[in-house]
Amino acid sequence: MTQRGVDADEDEVPEWEDRVKANVAGEVRRRRKEMGWSAQDLADRCEQLGHPIPRNVIANMESGRRATLPLVDVIVLAAALETYPVYLIFPVGYVDRTQELPFQDLVPTWDALRRFTGDEDVALHDAGLVPDFEVHSNLVRTALAALEEAEQARFAAKTVSNRAQQEEAERRRTKYSDEAISAKYKLRYLRRDLRDEGATPPYLPPALADVDLPETDPNTTPEERV
Repeated sequence: MTQRGVDADEDEVPEWEDRVKANVAGEVRRRRKEMGWSAQDLADRCEQLGHPIPRNVIANMESGRRATLPLVDVIVLAAALETYPVYLIFPVGYVDRTQELPFQDLVPTWDALRRFTGDEDVALHDAGLVPDFEVHSNLVRTALAALEEAEQARFAAKTVSNRAQQEEAERRRTKYSDEAISAKYKLRYLRRDLRDEGATPPYLPPALADVDLPETDPNTTPEERV
């Protein structure tokens, strides 16, 4: 069956679903061989990960004889092959062009991957809370780095004997301490906004445990909370 909207010079164009499965199958086979694994080796690794995919199923998938390709299989196959599921679906550099949705033109695989992962800024697409989580991740890295620098400067201020070096170390300690405090406050308000959205904020490392304020008793008065 020929799909509408794809290259007109092809008499028979693979269905979108078949193209996606072919992308995954080809990349699984390529990565498996690159690792020097047999289909049985890959099957054994999938079983170790807790989701068995028999050798014959893998062989049928790679040869195009498998009718379905469950998402859970793609996730486990990617983990077994030490990659990410999206790189199996969009094998950049190994599949030149692919199809994002049924009845659409072929597009560069690199462009398709960027849209799939949200790396391409498309105003019509709602990224949900992903941008907030990215900001959260950046603030966590900033806060942790500033805390480490401040601690190193604090140690230096205590160990150097030269007064000028002590003053410089103290200046650096103050600078990085302020940066850490600023990042922590931004994290606190961001996490509050996420909770207001009904979302669960990301995990915080122990070094940033003081970012979240302790739960308050709703029966206490504002004066008692201060």
